[in-house]
Amino acid sequence: MNKEYYSTTEVANIFKVSRKTIFIWIKNGKMKAEKVGRNYVVPHSSIVEKMGSTLGIEKKAEIEKTIDRAIGEYEQTFRKLGKE
Repeated sequence: MNKEYYSTTEVANIFKVSRKTIFIWIKNGKMKAEKVGRNYVVPHSSIVEKMGSTLGIEKKAEIEKTIDRAIGEYEQTFRKLGKE
């Protein structure tokens, strides 16, 4: 994979799923894509993120936020569990 953008057909072949599945992922926000005319193109970074090879900036921020919230809400519990 060395292109900047891929068609939905190419992405479907990469993931071994149907084009319909790719459209569902795009619609549900599970894969980022840009609309060009009537078609979608998927950036390389979105494919890599979906493969799980790397975490995107947004995913890292979401994980950090969840951890901070958990620590804020359950700090005392974590401390007690850590002592056991």
